[in-house]
Amino acid sequence: MFVDLSKKSLIVYKALASPVRLRIIELLGRQSYSVKELADLLNLSQPITLKHVNLLQKAGVIRFKRVGKNKISYLCITEVVLKLPDAENNSMLSKQTDIPVGSFVDYSVEPTCGLATSMGFIGKTDDPQYFLDPARMSAKILWFSKGFVEYDVGNFLKPKDKVKMLTLSGEFGSEVPLSNNDYPSDITFSLNGHRLVTWTSPGDFADTRGKYTPNWTPAEFNQYGTQLTILVSNEGTWIGGNRVSNLTINELLPLPRRMKLRISVEENAEHVGGCTIFGKHFGNVDREMALTYYYI
Repeated sequence: MFVDLSKKSLIVYKALASPVRLRIIELLGRQSYSVKELADLLNLSQPITLKHVNLLQKAGVIRFKRVGKNKISYLCITEVVLKLPDAENNSMLSKQTDIPVGSFVDYSVEPTCGLATSMGFIGKTDDPQYFLDPARMSAKILWFSKGFVEYDVGNFLKPKDKVKMLTLSGEFGSEVPLSNNDYPSDITFSLNGHRLVTWTSPGDFADTRGKYTPNWTPAEFNQYGTQLTILVSNEGTWIGGNRVSNLTINELLPLPRRMKLRISVEENAEHVGGCTIFGKHFGNVDREMALTYYYI
């Protein structure tokens, strides 16, 4: 996880500024625990322990999953990296291009699959034919068990602009009939034919309702995913503080005017667990996917 000096990072600093919460992180670094188990280990009441783990969850340090009737806490990051300002970064400009979920230009998907707007499903679920429905342009969430969707993304930089890095951000999850919080899936992100990374989604979450997921959706429907930011720099490709690929920004340059973004679950992946893409009005982050260019 990257943190900086902006206000959005304050919740992370607050979460870490407690001996009790640091002890919780230490314990969860060894194995997952329920709130009751953590309370017993910490010699605290369950309500106080719950307040601590809820703050860690809001900061993105831990996540919850259901195991039977118990809500289990587990660590979802391996490090926190403080990004301080430097002369080069201060001189960089940025330009963001949103990628609406339903704006894909090509696809090949297998059931279970479907699309929905903030008002309801588009056509019949589990029928790939409806990925051609004109209403797909209004989709704010889509899901498929295997295959790909591909997007055209505009590059509106000027020829003189020198790209130093780029990020792809969005909220993603696995896809299984109904839901399963422990259902890994290898989701591959490719840009202009270059494989950026294959990321393993931990599950298809429905243990709690997504912050922005509409009330019309069934409780067992995909509620939220994992907020993901893939960074491509001159030092490689990163997710959080982890270097996940040797691919550098120089290998992508020069960037074409029409960028091709493909999101896929490949047939020969170790975990073929589907893909859900959350856009605005769904999940825990109320925004679309985005490709951001950083340049001088």
